[in-house]
Amino acid sequence: MSKIRGFKIAKGWEDKDINLPVRKTMHAAGYDFECAEDTIVPSFKPGTNPTFIPTGIKAYMLDDEVLYIYNRSSNPKKKGLVLANSVGVIDKDYYENPDNDGHIMFAFYNFKDEDITIKKGEAIGQGIFSKYFLVDTDKSGGKRTGGFGSTDK
Repeated sequence: MSKIRGFKIAKGWEDKDINLPVRKTMHAAGYDFECAEDTIVPSFKPGTNPTFIPTGIKAYMLDDEVLYIYNRSSNPKKKGLVLANSVGVIDKDYYENPDNDGHIMFAFYNFKDEDITIKKGEAIGQGIFSKYFLVDTDKSGGKRTGGFGSTDK
């Protein structure tokens, strides 16, 4: 059986007891991602960089698909956590890239007054696979040569 889309453990995380994302109900659109190791997200101060929460997961998909990653709906109210980029876009060619093997991380800001600890195994967000379309004049042909934030290099 050929593989169409799914999740695997990223290199370096194989022995860390990582759970692959799953849908919790049969009508859920998103696959729930967990935090791969205890991580502290400091309270936001001007000039603060987002905290990257590791998942230990990489995703494979068809050529005309993308994986969108979204915040968990309860995170802003309960924990003050918002995604720095609002919605993460995981491209097909991010999978097994030479920099980080396609390791998916969630970039959070913490708007609470106190630091927040996210425990290993705690749900942090969800991923939804989707098709995308090209315009008639598309001439893309570049190849990804790196990991996070490398599309324009």
